[in-house]
Amino acid sequence: MAEQQLRAVRRGVNGVAEGRVQPAQPAELARWRRGGHQIIPRPPNWAIGALAPWPDSAHQQQIDTDSLLARVADRGPGAPSPVVVLNPRRSAVLIAVFEGERGAEVLLTTRSWELSSHRGEVSFPGGRLDAGETPVQAALREAFEEVALDPADVTIVGELDHVGTIVSRSLIVPVVARLERRPQLMAAASEVSRIFTVPLVDLLRSDTYREEHWGSGDELRSLHFFDLDDETVWGATGRMLFQLLRISTAS
Repeated sequence: MAEQQLRAVRRGVNGVAEGRVQPAQPAELARWRRGGHQIIPRPPNWAIGALAPWPDSAHQQQIDTDSLLARVADRGPGAPSPVVVLNPRRSAVLIAVFEGERGAEVLLTTRSWELSSHRGEVSFPGGRLDAGETPVQAALREAFEEVALDPADVTIVGELDHVGTIVSRSLIVPVVARLERRPQLMAAASEVSRIFTVPLVDLLRSDTYREEHWGSGDELRSLHFFDLDDETVWGATGRMLFQLLRISTAS
């Protein structure tokens, strides 16, 4: 084990701590929060990207749930993914938003380390569409199966732009919904190791968000990261959160 590696504590939904080795954080990321135990497969050629598009003081003001969801509804259907995925796995996720003590909060999960793909990553409840399902039906079904979120407690508001992923060959429809109150949930242990919620204003902190550029030339990719105190959100989930925050902070 490298000397730089630290011992992280992964908090399960039931509150039982589970030790897991956390990879060392690159020196370039010292100004950001520690993040979690997620394994980030950075290529050799990567760099810090652009600064956050919102002002440094944005995190000092709450994000109003009604205003945010009204903006999402006014957008209409999400734009098609600019990433072309051949024979994609059609999927949907549920971005459930509710009013908390610090304004709008969003529901997230940490995927089980026992899964065959995306182990330990932070994601929205969701998964692949079954035959004949719409994205809304799939998002509601998956949220019920993964975290026991009752579909009767969910009001569908709209969509974010669709996200295509090259590695998993998925085409994801982010379905945005309102919850009237903080939900009481239970994780499906085979799929979810943790359920948690985050005030959106917490993601606007200057020590939380960053963009990274991976690769170069035609292979250059832009990724969005959010380092919390105990989790790191990136990948497709990071991209969706980034768009949600851009909508919430637009003048």
